[in-house]
Amino acid sequence: MNQKGLSVKSVVAIGIGTAIYVILARFTSIPTGIPNTNIEIVYPFLALLATIYGPIVGFSVGFIGHALSDFLMYGQTWWSWVLATAILGLIIGLYSRKLDLEHGVFTGKQMFFFNLIQLIANLISYVVIAPIGDILIYSEPANKVFLQGVTATATDFIAILILGTILLKAYAATKVKKGSLHKD
Repeated sequence: MNQKGLSVKSVVAIGIGTAIYVILARFTSIPTGIPNTNIEIVYPFLALLATIYGPIVGFSVGFIGHALSDFLMYGQTWWSWVLATAILGLIIGLYSRKLDLEHGVFTGKQMFFFNLIQLIANLISYVVIAPIGDILIYSEPANKVFLQGVTATATDFIAILILGTILLKAYAATKVKKGSLHKD
C-alpha cells in the first residue's frame, strides 16, 4: 500500500524544529523598542529548516513553534502573527526547490535570490498578513500594527540575510559537491 503524506524525516524535523524554535524564541529575542516586536534569531533557523526540508516543514514549524512560544511567553497566542510566520516558512520552503544545497552548491547568485525571496516573504507575512489579521481579529489600531509589521520585516530580513545566509552556506559546505568524486 503506497501512502502519500509526510515522511518520518519530515515529522521528526517538525518535532525537533518546533522544540528548537520555542527555545530560540524564548531566549534569543532582543527588544526593538516597538511594543511586542523583537529582533528574532529564530527566523534564520526557520529559514534553514524550510530550505532543507521544504514548505510543509517550514509552514508547520513556523505555525506550531510560533503558537507555542506566544502562549508560553505571553499567555495567549496572536494567531495573525502565527499565520504570518507559517506563511514565511512556506514561501521560503517553496523557493528551496530552486536551490541545490544537497550537492554542496550555494552560489552568490543563489544567495541573492534566496534573500530576495525571503524579503518578499517577510513583506507578505509581516506587512500584509499580520497587521491585517490584527486589525480584523483583535481590532488593533492600524498605525500600531503596521509599525510593528514594518519593524518585524526589517529586523527579520536582516537576521535572515546575515545569519540565515551563513547557516545555508555552512550547510551546503557539509555536502559533497556534484561531480567532485572521481573513479580512480
